[in-house]
Amino acid sequence: MFAVIQRLRALAPSREQLEANPWLRRLAPYLADPKLWHWSRRGVAMGVAIGLFIGFLIPVAQILLAAAAAVVLRANVPIAAAGTLVTNPLTVPAIYYAAYHLGAWATGTSTTAAVSWVDPISILAGLGSIGLPLFAGLAITAIVAAIGSYLLISRVWIWHVAAKRRGARP
Repeated sequence: MFAVIQRLRALAPSREQLEANPWLRRLAPYLADPKLWHWSRRGVAMGVAIGLFIGFLIPVAQILLAAAAAVVLRANVPIAAAGTLVTNPLTVPAIYYAAYHLGAWATGTSTTAAVSWVDPISILAGLGSIGLPLFAGLAITAIVAAIGSYLLISRVWIWHVAAKRRGARP
């Protein structure tokens, strides 16, 4: 568990990096709160949940929105910002393809729309037919990922602390 936390700390942006970001300058006074940088169970679990939720659901300005949400919800800001990286140029095509099919299933829409997933122009032209299923699939994925990650991280953290305490007792 500590190795994972150490890696996350190394990958997560520092307070100075976030404050230097031109998009986050307006949040700088709020980012001074030490609770937003503390590595606690609730803060980390909430930060991951926020990052995944925004990363899956919102395609632009993810880090800015995740940092703002983390400030408002009192979560770990660097973890929330890093959590948005779940969607990146390598993962977006697979995520959007799976989300579209999930959304089509959830909304009862046919997946036989005349959209070629290989041709970006065809995707833009067929956006009207894929918009609702794609958004529904992304919303379902964002909600499930956020709740699941929060519960999983909280449980693993509690288990790790309990195991550490059991081992420390004579």
